[in-house]
Amino acid sequence: MYDNIEVRPASTVVLLRDTAAGLETLLLKRNKALAFAGGAWVFPGGSVDPKDFEAGDGSIANATRVAAAREAHEESGLSPKLQDMVLLSHWTTPVGEPRRFATWIYAAPVADDVEVVIDGGEIHDSRWLSVRDAVAEHESGNLAMLPPTYFTLLGLMRYSSVAQMVAEERSSPVPEVFPVFANAGDQMMVMFRGDAGYESADGSLPGARHRAVLGHKCWHYQYLNVDPDFPPLLQLPTT
Repeated sequence: MYDNIEVRPASTVVLLRDTAAGLETLLLKRNKALAFAGGAWVFPGGSVDPKDFEAGDGSIANATRVAAAREAHEESGLSPKLQDMVLLSHWTTPVGEPRRFATWIYAAPVADDVEVVIDGGEIHDSRWLSVRDAVAEHESGNLAMLPPTYFTLLGLMRYSSVAQMVAEERSSPVPEVFPVFANAGDQMMVMFRGDAGYESADGSLPGARHRAVLGHKCWHYQYLNVDPDFPPLLQLPTT
């Protein structure tokens, strides 16, 4: 029904700061009434506007940074510096969704003494959480989020500081993720390249498992018997 929907460029930025409890990030709760991701906890972000391209001299790489910084300021009052942004990954909304985005996901440090200001319209709440606590709360079913948010947090768990994150991510390959939505019985899932059902969008096919399954209000990542040509989306901490 929605196969011909235009894929719009978008960007988001994970705002990070160092604390005694480890790496901490700002999460924003979207208005439940919103058609897209209503009620979900997200990082600041949104669509890239024509003015963002103008400010970025027509470059998509520059425009997405400009857009992420602009959205961060509009949604939280915080203003990450463009030169501090590190590209973590790139996700494209699955075919069949009524709104589709090609989203650049950045991370950037912010000062720890700046007040968060939300608009009360699109954004209804905000929380500073350690990355580990955010993952734990989602996995306990208390923090609703979309797969890109959850996977980004999982990937950041291996870092003990912003400096370590910046140093490693600046020289790391950037995953390009094209998920496919599917159902298998009463289970909703997103499949990734390398999954046996990826090409057909059939989650019931036997074989390799490269997917995230939604159960008990949280996502569960599966990576089993996948061809090495399709590496896992993240490196989980070893301890």
